[in-house]
Amino acid sequence: MRKIYWVTIFAVLIVFYLPSSIFHLPSSIFYIPSSIYADDFKRALPGRTFSFPRDHFAHPEFRTEWWYYSGHLYDQQKRSYGYQFTLFRTGIKREVKTKSKWAIQNLYFAHLALTDESNKKFQYREKIHRGSLGEAGASDRTFRVWIEDWSLEGKGPAMRDHFLKAGDRDFGIELNLTPERDPVIHGQNGISQKAEGQGYASHYYSITRLKTEGKIFLKDREFPVRGNSWMDHEFGSAQLRKYQVGWDWFSIRLENGTDLMLYQLRHRDGKTDPCSSGTIIFQDGSYRHLPLEEFQIEVLEQWKSKKSGATYPAGWRIKLPKDQIELLLTPVVKDQELITEASTRVTYWEGNVRIEGTYRNSPVRGLGYVELTGYAKPLTGQI
Repeated sequence: MRKIYWVTIFAVLIVFYLPSSIFHLPSSIFYIPSSIYADDFKRALPGRTFSFPRDHFAHPEFRTEWWYYSGHLYDQQKRSYGYQFTLFRTGIKREVKTKSKWAIQNLYFAHLALTDESNKKFQYREKIHRGSLGEAGASDRTFRVWIEDWSLEGKGPAMRDHFLKAGDRDFGIELNLTPERDPVIHGQNGISQKAEGQGYASHYYSITRLKTEGKIFLKDREFPVRGNSWMDHEFGSAQLRKYQVGWDWFSIRLENGTDLMLYQLRHRDGKTDPCSSGTIIFQDGSYRHLPLEEFQIEVLEQWKSKKSGATYPAGWRIKLPKDQIELLLTPVVKDQELITEASTRVTYWEGNVRIEGTYRNSPVRGLGYVELTGYAKPLTGQI
């Protein structure tokens, strides 16, 4: 689940020449009302068989899609950083009859965030583009997504490696990622269900461990870095219902080789949606779907943003009794909130966390990322 935020309706009208009702892109998910071109796009239905590298490419038959990366990096002085880079595509029309280079078929968005743990500092940047004249796009023929000079590309045999480039020398990244595990398919029968009803779902997979090397740039200084990353790719056309206000999403990598993805969808009345679920990935790369009844998420602390006024969870205890796992998650910086007024105007928290706990009665530590949406303002409608 990833991010996206707003410009004013007036700005969108001027810059993109689109109806004022087309917006909302939450973290790993975008929102466009179902009445807008809904019948033009496919929905995520059971039975999909994934194929790689083909499924790394774009899926224009679906309305919304994003490629998400987060990770933990260390420079030569052993200073630690967290990063998050996401590229989004949201379809406006399934087919464009005109061949004009100015025709708008998709909108593209990008978010880049860095958490400097040593200085307890969090920064982010954003981009938005309508994709005309080839200045932004997502290829359905090769592994490449780009907005101007921000890009994601597949490299090497079978495009197995990933190259990320975003920002500039004042604030940016250039990273090479090499998968250490095969993709993990979330959900059951090819879909990750997000709400009750057929098609309220996505096709969703992750590569939970990618060896990472490259550079980050801060204030015109270059820092060689190494570390490990997590990649999500998700696509669908209608996911959330109007009674769902947002979600809490967790990616967890433990030092013993176990990984977890969990998401908890929230209703307006405060209840947790029964479609909430997750995946546990074991040391040998095998994995198992986790229905809601197999995990518990307890909020231990809260943090209130001075910028948005939103109050977010700021510490968690996660339990998986069946797997004898109990973990404490603590943000490395409390303020890791993104308020992206220059693009999609959705406010969310996406942050680097430290993890400690027990696994089958043995101490364990780890690293992770948490995404929190719908706390500043409910995410109404479908994503």
